[in-house]
Amino acid sequence: MSVIDFFNKNKKTAFSFELLPPLKGNSFAKICNVIDKLREFDPKYINITTHHSETVYKETENGLLKKIYVRKRPGTVAIAAAIQHKYGITAVPHLICKGFTKEETEYALIDLQFLGVSDLLLLRGDTNKLEKDRILQGESHEHTTDLITQVNHYNQGIDLEGNPFERPKTPFSYGVACYPEKHEEAPNMDSDIAFLKQKIALGAEYAVTQMFFDNGKYFEFVEKCRKEGITIPIIPGIKPIVLLDQLTVLPKVFRTDIPDELEGELRKCKNDTATKQVGIEWCIKQCKELINKKVPSLHFYTLMATDSIQKIATAIY
Repeated sequence: MSVIDFFNKNKKTAFSFELLPPLKGNSFAKICNVIDKLREFDPKYINITTHHSETVYKETENGLLKKIYVRKRPGTVAIAAAIQHKYGITAVPHLICKGFTKEETEYALIDLQFLGVSDLLLLRGDTNKLEKDRILQGESHEHTTDLITQVNHYNQGIDLEGNPFERPKTPFSYGVACYPEKHEEAPNMDSDIAFLKQKIALGAEYAVTQMFFDNGKYFEFVEKCRKEGITIPIIPGIKPIVLLDQLTVLPKVFRTDIPDELEGELRKCKNDTATKQVGIEWCIKQCKELINKKVPSLHFYTLMATDSIQKIATAIY
């Protein structure tokens, strides 16, 4: 069942989560360890992130530094297929614009079709670690709307060169990202919502939010979207805080606010063990309120937080 089909048919708040592919050289077992810990909560779908290559400087034999490009977390397509076939859970690989050519995207779509993976999350992608000479002007998509158009053409049986081919029997279904506290590059919330409306007009069937810690921001965002005629499911993205330094790191990296009450509790913590417990308690409170408001799904970001999510899910499901 596709993600949107599940949302349309199920009335209870689902459990879902996002995984990062293991670092290059590590095995699929690391992914399985996370899934096995969270499988008891009946995840309806699992997202797998995609990562472009990063610049690394390697010392040569003569002592000089050589710039090379390394994809530290490869394997998104293969991992998605492996999860779906091993666990029977819908896998949702991310496809991103930046760091990938349009041709690479087409090959990914072909592989995913062969492997029976037909759900996607379409994103622009992070450019913070992507050097200017790797942005591939003209070869990569600039915006998510451009990526959506390529997927739509593929669903219609039109390849990158405009040539017809046999249309996929199961077309790709996809969601997009959204930002309850506004995307960092958007001038204001109204323009951000306007961009979301463009993605929906092209075919996006649901949206998953960036992490947030203030439910009020999510509810206000959803209300604004509904007033603008946006009716698709808007899935809250949840991230339990597990390290004390995340108090400053998360707002800096993800442009998300930490509520005063949560900040106050975190500043009382003397170590990461205490911090993790505060994060669990806050997240349980956050999730219970979201469930009471009948959100379609709680979508958890698992990086460094699997054990916390297991405890949170035990308390709320």
